Amino acid sequence: MAVTTEPGNIDLREPKGWRRTKNRTATALMVLSLVLVIIPLGFVLFTVIAKGASAISWSFLTGSIPPNVAPADEGGIGPAVVGTIEITALATVMAVPLGVLGAVYLNEYGGRNWLSALIGFMSDVMTGVPSIVMGLFIFSIWVLHFGYSGLAGAFALACLMLPVVIRSSEEMLKLVPDPLREASYALGATKSRVTLTVVLPAAIGGIVSGALLAIARAAGETAPLLFTILTVTATNTNPFSGANTALSTQIFTNATQPYLGAQSRAWGSALTLIAIAFILMIVARIVTARFTRYSN
Repeated sequence: MAVTTEPGNIDLREPKGWRRTKNRTATALMVLSLVLVIIPLGFVLFTVIAKGASAISWSFLTGSIPPNVAPADEGGIGPAVVGTIEITALATVMAVPLGVLGAVYLNEYGGRNWLSALIGFMSDVMTGVPSIVMGLFIFSIWVLHFGYSGLAGAFALACLMLPVVIRSSEEMLKLVPDPLREASYALGATKSRVTLTVVLPAAIGGIVSGALLAIARAAGETAPLLFTILTVTATNTNPFSGANTALSTQIFTNATQPYLGAQSRAWGSALTLIAIAFILMIVARIVTARFTRYSN
């Protein structure tokens, strides 16, 4: 409540009392929570950068994967970088459009019918499924019949990404004000046109952020890839045939070895994976900002 101090002057400070105390207490607790989250994250980033920066070089990013016993200055992780980009991109192509369409149906068309309830329930169930279970699922229905491939890994990662995209996109669509829809309907626009030209552009920033969360989760997964792509040392540019490799599986393989060269490559791979996720985030933010400006 505003309190008038002098004629023409308004004191916008919060009035004293229990509400002001609660507000300051809640603010202090939120700041404390932020600090508690940032501290371990900062330690993790510092450790990865400190131990992985020395291994990063152009030859490391493009070189072939050497035997585990090789020294740190020999070979690189080129095949794993290519495999990570291939598998994650293929999973994104499968999961993000399907997830956004599912969110649009839930929020704009489904209402409270049985299909919407089923989709929502299955999304919640899939969100809590461990990644190793998803890997075993794809292994049993795909790998046993068609063999190891990057496509099998993409299926597993897409199953992990899908519920995240659906739920995050649905929440962003709910934040779009109803007056925007009503104004478009008043001008004679159809529901599909309103969804495509009004609702989705208004929520595009949040949808991209949700997709980024899903991609970040998928790119760092190891367990489902161990069951679906195997782990090889050669580059496989065909994700639809033959075993493949990825940064996460190389991190797992090298980190479990007693050799100093393998452990150094594991730290370098971890730093490379973090850098890829950071670059993708920046690119997505730039694209989102330009799309929003164009829409406005």
